[in-house]
Amino acid sequence: MLTELSIKDFAIIDEMSITFDDGLTVLTGETGAGKSIIIDAVQLLAGGRGSVEYVRHGTSKAQIEGLFTLDSNQEELYATADTYGIDMQDGMMVLNRTITSGGKSICRVNGKLVTLAILKEFGKRLIDIHSQHETQSLMDPENHIRLLDLYSEKQIGNAKKEYTRLYEKLLSLQKRYNELSANEQEMTQRLDLLQFQQNEIEQANLTPDEDVRLEEERSQLANFERIYNGLQDAYNALYGEQRGIEWLGMANQSLQNSSEYDSFIAEKAEELSNHYYLVEELMYELRNYADSLQYDSERLNEIESRLYEIDRLKKKYGPSVNEILEYLGKIEEEIEQLTDKDTHLAKFEEQIAETYQDAYLEAKELHDLRQKAAKSLTDNIYGELAGLYLEKASFSISFDSKTETGTEKNVKLHRDGFDYVQFLISANPGEPLKQLNKVASGGELSRIMLALKKLFARHQGVTSVIFDEVDTGVSGRVAQAIAEKIYQISRQSQVLCITHLPQVAAMSDIHKLIQKYEKNDRTATVVEELSEKEKIDELSRMITGTKLTETAKEHAREMLALASNYKQSTQ
Repeated sequence: MLTELSIKDFAIIDEMSITFDDGLTVLTGETGAGKSIIIDAVQLLAGGRGSVEYVRHGTSKAQIEGLFTLDSNQEELYATADTYGIDMQDGMMVLNRTITSGGKSICRVNGKLVTLAILKEFGKRLIDIHSQHETQSLMDPENHIRLLDLYSEKQIGNAKKEYTRLYEKLLSLQKRYNELSANEQEMTQRLDLLQFQQNEIEQANLTPDEDVRLEEERSQLANFERIYNGLQDAYNALYGEQRGIEWLGMANQSLQNSSEYDSFIAEKAEELSNHYYLVEELMYELRNYADSLQYDSERLNEIESRLYEIDRLKKKYGPSVNEILEYLGKIEEEIEQLTDKDTHLAKFEEQIAETYQDAYLEAKELHDLRQKAAKSLTDNIYGELAGLYLEKASFSISFDSKTETGTEKNVKLHRDGFDYVQFLISANPGEPLKQLNKVASGGELSRIMLALKKLFARHQGVTSVIFDEVDTGVSGRVAQAIAEKIYQISRQSQVLCITHLPQVAAMSDIHKLIQKYEKNDRTATVVEELSEKEKIDELSRMITGTKLTETAKEHAREMLALASNYKQSTQ
């Protein structure tokens, strides 16, 4: 769960640190106090898109840090940390996000710098944010297949990975086929260019690592005098009277003279003797190498000329000789394809057909798994909808596919298989099932998404679920039902909820009030955890709007009592 959230210089927040506990935490406050800003901060922490607009005016950077405590059963999270070499200790994880006024975004996980994509990988396993905007995503049928796959992610995930691999391969083959079968004029021009490049590289007669060897030889010739003098000086320091090898010989002889009287001296005498012969051998090798060196100014000119030619080719075809030769191999293969286009087109057609068939079989398996998931989701969602006063609603998941016409009719594959999935609903008895966007009101959409979230909470395994004003557009007994549903989700995952409904606030385990105030002529935000008495006052304010009356306070106490009774009944 999210244990602590620290925010500094973010929007209207100057500095804030909030601690959270397990269960249901509700955040309330006047409109504009900064409730949604806190959720924005958490969203950035989970890898959301940043903006310099988030940096508090007059400061250089906005900083957000979140401490999460993890359960031992979150194997995927630990596996992800292991993949990226992130140290996990004491079941804790710290996510950090900094956005500078210059637009730079810096991400860290447990102190290690990571990319935004890696931060997002951890974020999606730790936090699930549900907002009014996400409720609207239910209106788009393209999102329905994603939601269905999410519901049965463990069963569908592996099949989807294999299908994606084959689908990417199919796209690659089709792209190469289309390129090869492009119009004749483009192919002729392409062939002329490749043959020119092939001829230019082949005429150079390059050999592997030639540039490396030539540069080494050029360095040797250009620094011949320094190399030769260095060898001679080293040899002269070792050879001759009163030189290194003679002194080593004397030391060796001295130890040999005493070796029979002392085992330590005998051991060191043998070691020194070995070193003496090694140094002597090294000395002769230095002499012989110095004698073999010859300065050849013509050879240096030849090398310079050859390296100039190689550098000219590097500018066109690659940063090294080996990469130029690798490029030559690629264009030779493409030239062969272009000169024998019909044969290669036939091969591509065969490969495309085989890959399509393999991908289709994987898509069929995906379809079968989705059908099972759809039946389970439909059965379960009826129970959840009944608890949200949509007991007379009808819900169904429709499947469709499209065909594409080529030499024969094939099912059209897309990135998620061949299924086109839609959630259909009828909110009233006797009405036909229709698309959500044609029959569902805002309040109904909120309840449907909340029902889905309740079911997904069992499958996603995230540590924290965040609801940002998902209760907009509801009231009365529906508001109470939503409060109960949110509380049920909090029994499976930590829930943080921003709300304007007193029914939801009354159901909280912890109630935090967000207020804004002026500090040094600037607007700032503060979060305060409410006591039982303060909670009654806040609920009264939410009921009446402004003035706190005894009637409102009594109503608030009654709501808290009802919430307490409900919690006890579900334990």
